[in-house]
Amino acid sequence: MQKLPIDRILNGCCIEELKKLPDGSVELVFADPPYNLQLGEGLTRPDQSKVDGVDAEWDQFSSFKAYDDFCREWLSEARRVLKKDGALWVIGSYHNIYRLGAVLQDLGFWIHNDIVWVKSNPMPNFRGTRFTNAHETLIWAAKSEKSRVTFNYHSLKAANEDVQMRSDWTLPLCTGAERLKQDGAKLHPTQKPEALLHRIITATTKPGDVIVDPFFGTGTTGAVAKRLGRHYIGIERDQSYVLAAEQRIGAIVAPKNPEELAPLPAPRREPRVGFGQVVEAGLLAPGTKLYCPKRKYTAKVKADGSLSTPKLEGSIHKVGASLQNAPSCNGWTYWHFEERKGQFAPIDSLRQAIRSRPS
Repeated sequence: MQKLPIDRILNGCCIEELKKLPDGSVELVFADPPYNLQLGEGLTRPDQSKVDGVDAEWDQFSSFKAYDDFCREWLSEARRVLKKDGALWVIGSYHNIYRLGAVLQDLGFWIHNDIVWVKSNPMPNFRGTRFTNAHETLIWAAKSEKSRVTFNYHSLKAANEDVQMRSDWTLPLCTGAERLKQDGAKLHPTQKPEALLHRIITATTKPGDVIVDPFFGTGTTGAVAKRLGRHYIGIERDQSYVLAAEQRIGAIVAPKNPEELAPLPAPRREPRVGFGQVVEAGLLAPGTKLYCPKRKYTAKVKADGSLSTPKLEGSIHKVGASLQNAPSCNGWTYWHFEERKGQFAPIDSLRQAIRSRPS
């Protein structure tokens, strides 16, 4: 099998370099393609100073058809190199994202989400003729409808104050020390913030996965991938961007502890442990007294893994719910045992102790 050029930047045309990669070889494609902004003239501020916008040759196409043909070609190659459970992210503005979405669906991609990146510090609309463009749109799509893509839901929820991560992300533009410059000017006009790629990569890849970026620019994808223990393949045709990206990524120290990179596991995937197993393992002896969090209610452990009180008996969940006159109760977090004199811990810690034992 052809060896992947992982953790390298390929200097050349995105379509031609994608064609050199083997079928079904990578887990994720992240693409920040030309937006085809169709700028007819330069932008100026009210003081007549020039706005440093995107006017490079690589963002200019002769027609919508020429742009569509280009996108269809690179997206076809991107889909080919993805594994069967692989996925793609593509970012754009109102100029191109709808065209990209149509091409994605025509090629057989299956759209999971569109994400609105709300810019906390957008560029003003200097002419005052339109609403300020304060967001960009990302599309997250699987290779096919049957793909079982990676989605680290519980990691995202934990990072978001235990609330589900929404599809609107408020993040600032790339500014300050993160913005690469040359002779005092932006090196790349559309450098994306590392925070954006951090969220995408942690959400939809696992440590060790390979991410292809066909429009690598100054290497944001590669920099974040290295920091998160993933691999990258960058494709970039501008040699000055390649050199800047290589220097940027080379300065990053790769993580050494794999445990720090592992996504939070889904509770349903953890081995099922019944309270009876805790008793069977001798972690709680029959007759041990358990306490509710406020020490208002107590119950005793029975040899069969049930609990008893003067008025009722049953499972850790049923007894907890009855005492609170509640429809349900998670007994693992409700009931506590005296771990050390005067120090109490939830019985869930004993369940985790059993799960962590070698199988």
